[in-house]
Amino acid sequence: MQLSLERVTKKVGAQTWLYEQSIAPESGAVTVLLGATQAGKTSLMRLMAGLDAPTTGKVWVNKEDVTGVPVRQRNVAMVYQQFINYPSLTVAENIASPLKLRGEARVGERVAELAEKLHIGAFLERYPAELSGGQQQRVALARALAKSAPLMLLDEPLVNLDYKLREELREELSLLFASGDSTVIYATTEPGEALLLGGYTAVMDAGELLQYGPTVEVFHEPKSLRVARAFSDPPMNLLAGRSSAGGVQLDGGVLLPMALPHGLEGAVTVGLRASALAVRGGDGHVSLPARVELAEISGSDTYVHLQCAAGDLVAQLTGVHRFGLGESVLLSFGLDSVYVFDGAGQLVLAPQWRKES
Repeated sequence: MQLSLERVTKKVGAQTWLYEQSIAPESGAVTVLLGATQAGKTSLMRLMAGLDAPTTGKVWVNKEDVTGVPVRQRNVAMVYQQFINYPSLTVAENIASPLKLRGEARVGERVAELAEKLHIGAFLERYPAELSGGQQQRVALARALAKSAPLMLLDEPLVNLDYKLREELREELSLLFASGDSTVIYATTEPGEALLLGGYTAVMDAGELLQYGPTVEVFHEPKSLRVARAFSDPPMNLLAGRSSAGGVQLDGGVLLPMALPHGLEGAVTVGLRASALAVRGGDGHVSLPARVELAEISGSDTYVHLQCAAGDLVAQLTGVHRFGLGESVLLSFGLDSVYVFDGAGQLVLAPQWRKES
């Protein structure tokens, strides 16, 4: 299916839920809608599904104008946070329902296969009311996958699951999506989930579509500060500075000796991902004296919150590390990890990275 939204908007009363935007998700691939809560992800998916009609603009499917055509007249599979299962059917019957409608053979085999991948094989004879919320979510997801619709819309489908199961199912889903022919739209608030699923990513914020493209490219080359903030976890460190003949002068006096684009003048913002920072020394080109404000251990990483003359930063260190509150440390990073944004917040310099051929 070739889905295309042309200059669509969505207004409810005096409120604008979606500002004018156009997007044509890649056919047969995964497109991740990435953004915080109330970024507009669900509103955009509802236009794609036909649950809502745009206030202005058009929705096209295979070059046919389907603007306003209701969802019941489209071949779409959907899983939203408010999942729905048939209460009078067992788990197996719920998953099998779209297969039987299509008259497929080997229904039982396909049901068992999907149930195993989504870790619900032990619950096939139970009814939805006998399951936990996370288990019911997986039943709804299995039924959507069984439908094999040309357009599959998934709105944070793993949000109700525990961390370990979420990690396992993300890998399973990425394999299932890659082996299918459906155009998949997957909404999430988590940058890490977008990177794991790959494909394409549309970054959204406050009803605006900020950037769309191959996921890895959007991650490495965020076109603006707003995209950089949204597509970074923990958030990208942002330091104020000014362009100079020798590079960028950070607030506090530290000079980053680097070649800037010709004509760049005045205030700039330097961006540094948390994983690019080393604490207590390192082999980076730049060193900043800093003071530890907080150190928190999460899983196998340590997040160190620091304060220096140029501003507040967070460093993400692999492994478990101990720091004392108020401890003085030397923070370092390489110039090859620096992003530079101009006074309008647009990207002017990004670290080099290797694009896949």
